[in-house]
Amino acid sequence: MSTETDTPSPPEVDWDKAHDSPEFKELRSRLRRFVFPVSALFLVWYLLYVLLADYAHGFMSTKLVGNITVGLVFGLLQFVSTFVITGLYVRYANKKLDPIAEKIRTEIEDEAK
Repeated sequence: MSTETDTPSPPEVDWDKAHDSPEFKELRSRLRRFVFPVSALFLVWYLLYVLLADYAHGFMSTKLVGNITVGLVFGLLQFVSTFVITGLYVRYANKKLDPIAEKIRTEIEDEAK
């Protein structure tokens, strides 16, 4: 028994043309405008947390309520900031990236027919 099926090969697409299109350049530019600043901001925030944990023991061990310390709150805020960044990216992608990506995909599919 043969497990191979006779499926047609996908149509040829000029990926260089798609890559060089103004829409793709705009998509890439919009992605970078979001990703680079947010990544830098998060990296600074994370490094601040690490540096405070390593060099500011007194500050980080300051009790706020019961056994909850500043360090624990900062650590939990790392998770919160990750979720916030994810939510911001999803909203940004839905508004600014997905419409352009959909247009590019449609153009590529139409040319391949």
